[in-house]
Amino acid sequence: MNETITNVPFVKFLGLLVDDTLKWDKHINQIASKLSTASYAVRTLTPLLSLNALKMLYFSYAHSIISYGIIFWGASTNSIKIFRLQKKILRIMTNSNKMESCRKLFKEMKILPFYSQYIFSLLMYVVNNKHLFIQNCGIHNHNTRNANNLHMPTANITKYKKGTYYMGSKIYNQLPNYIKDLVNNEKIFKKHYKNSSSTMHSTP
Repeated sequence: MNETITNVPFVKFLGLLVDDTLKWDKHINQIASKLSTASYAVRTLTPLLSLNALKMLYFSYAHSIISYGIIFWGASTNSIKIFRLQKKILRIMTNSNKMESCRKLFKEMKILPFYSQYIFSLLMYVVNNKHLFIQNCGIHNHNTRNANNLHMPTANITKYKKGTYYMGSKIYNQLPNYIKDLVNNEKIFKKHYKNSSSTMHSTP
């Protein structure tokens, strides 16, 4: 049975807008629009709520928008839009000047900056799907210092290198050994990573 498959510029799958070039621009623009709405809601409620209540609002509203599917689109260069909006919301919540650095604010509010959240989500993907990854010691018997690192697949295509599997392996291998040793205890692993990255990637 011969059927013509029509090419479409993008398709929506499980809430993700996947375009035909895998640049994620359309999806990120959609997220940016949602975050702009969240920003307006936070600005409206800031005079009425305590800081703790605003933080709860952030995690139930803005954080859920930012974190959903981030392991797929977080490496896009266009994701800087999301980081800027995240910082805007944080400044509104804390009544901070728009020119003030957010590094201290992220730490005080115990909120992961966008890029730290991306890295954290990738690492949790690796931790929760260890059976999909191969350690170097499973490839060869050489007792090297990188024997317990994840085997990096050969890749020449940029899009593949920005993909979940490759980036997850790469970032995992860059972890300090004391954090790698915690991968079998998810709760402690989360705690140590968040404590070590609370000030990462939070430029002004």
